[in-house]
Amino acid sequence: MSSSVFSTVGSLSLFAFIVLFLSPAFASESDHKYQPEEPITLWVNKVGPYNNPQETYNYYSLPFCHPGANPAHKWGGLGEVLGGNELIDSQIDIKFKKNVEKGSICQLDLDEAKVRQFKDAIENNYWFEFFVDDLPLWGFIGELHPDKNSDNGKQVLNTHKNIVIKYNNDQIIHVNLTQDGPKPLEAGRMLDMTYSIKWIPTNVTFARRFDVYLDYPFFEHQIHWFSVFNSFMMVIFLTGLVSMILMRTLRNDYAKYAREDDDLETLERDVSEESGWKLVHGDVFRPPRTLVLLSAVVGTGAQLALLVLLVILLAIVGTLYVGRGAIVTTFILCYAFTSFISGYVSGGMYSRNGGKNWIKSMILTASLFPFMCFGIGFILNTIAIFYGSLAAIPFGTMVVVFVIWAFISFPLALLGTVVGRNWSGAPNNPCRVKTIPRPIPEKKWYLTPSVVSMMGGLLPFGSIFIEMYFVFTSFWNYKVYYVYGFMLLVFLILIIVTICVTIVGTYFLLNAENYHWQWTSFFSAASTAVYVYLYSIYYYYVKTKMSGFFQTSFYFGYTLMFCLGLGILCGAVGYLGSNLFVRRIYRNIKCD
Repeated sequence: MSSSVFSTVGSLSLFAFIVLFLSPAFASESDHKYQPEEPITLWVNKVGPYNNPQETYNYYSLPFCHPGANPAHKWGGLGEVLGGNELIDSQIDIKFKKNVEKGSICQLDLDEAKVRQFKDAIENNYWFEFFVDDLPLWGFIGELHPDKNSDNGKQVLNTHKNIVIKYNNDQIIHVNLTQDGPKPLEAGRMLDMTYSIKWIPTNVTFARRFDVYLDYPFFEHQIHWFSVFNSFMMVIFLTGLVSMILMRTLRNDYAKYAREDDDLETLERDVSEESGWKLVHGDVFRPPRTLVLLSAVVGTGAQLALLVLLVILLAIVGTLYVGRGAIVTTFILCYAFTSFISGYVSGGMYSRNGGKNWIKSMILTASLFPFMCFGIGFILNTIAIFYGSLAAIPFGTMVVVFVIWAFISFPLALLGTVVGRNWSGAPNNPCRVKTIPRPIPEKKWYLTPSVVSMMGGLLPFGSIFIEMYFVFTSFWNYKVYYVYGFMLLVFLILIIVTICVTIVGTYFLLNAENYHWQWTSFFSAASTAVYVYLYSIYYYYVKTKMSGFFQTSFYFGYTLMFCLGLGILCGAVGYLGSNLFVRRIYRNIKCD
């Protein structure tokens, strides 16, 4: 039985390994080298309102001249489809190193319907995206010119596209698009759509050709460096504070609690006067409520922590920001391969706390986060289909994602659960759990689990606050995020701050003689995501010009998905850190 399971998992892993390396996220379909006058394809991609990044449509949803029958489509991989890209061959005649003074694309015959579509697009500030040799070009559909007879201005369509291509030997290095030839939109008019191509040699190497798209002044601004330094100082202060205050307090408690030279009467009097974390030693290792759910979220959070670290390292080494959808493809595949971790952590934790229904725990661990994302994605996909947007995920892509989950992620989670139960599932609590639960005394409001939970996320959020601004701006404002070294430092700082803050919160809770620390430690760390979501609301209304039901739904839907993952990740880190702390402090006291 076990050999067949390992064989199945091994074959599936091999299959996924092959898919991984055949994915366009890691390998180009060509070597990007061309011979003189070799045809170059100009791919048209999408159009949409500039202020609404996710509201994109097929380029030919506007009444541009369509290419011939059955134009070629370029599929760039799973991440590209999920990113809302659909590349279609424009069939514009471009040849390597061959200049074109003025070539004809087509003649555009305008009627009332076409004029209305173009005017609506121009009024909504529609932009478009092309690709040449995997390098993007952007432009606007048209412009609003002042008109004495109209308060809104007069819409004009740009009819000429001037493309400048820089090359180094046999490789394309840079492309640039400018437009002119503005023509008024009038029904019954025939417009000549034209283009020109100019080739210019350059000394820039192929490896540096993407640098022109990176906004160095924005991402490497002094405030970015200062924020990382500030967060680093917070880590030093917080870890020092935890070490100095808690360890000193605990050492004094140990010395007082473990005295051997006092007479029995004095010892009994001191013990009767004791209060705080020592009095709950018979309940502190009592299994938490809804153990199966806590095990699932802790296992999933441990997987997400490893996943984020792995993707950041791959992005640093492999410059994944260069490829369309490369980050998304990498994230999905790495999530599938790291599912063993979620099963191992969840299975071991569930078994150590006396859980019996391990199959339920395994299924919940393997499906909790993917199905939450699927639920949000289903709603957003329905909206995108209703609008006819490229953001709608095709059925075939859904099948591919489901197959990856069903045949890679789920079996690895199953294997991890079995291994976790057998290797790390034995109970090893320092103190025996008493039969009758100890009553929890009333304490001041600031020592209640709800207050401790909400306050716990403030410092972790403060450590990533500035980085959130850069991440949000790159995702929602057309900037390429490339400073993954910054992200790695901030992520490590977040982990350390989260552990320290959660330990402090757990210690305060135990001193209040409240032994329900498991869920409190999880929510104390997970509340970081609540503050991130509140910040996203501020960012939406203050920092962006997004509008409309479509974009608002996608903004808050994607942000909710991100915050759910962040909350589970931080919560798991906080729980695991608190668990080590609790076991450490109760290991050295006398447990009756």
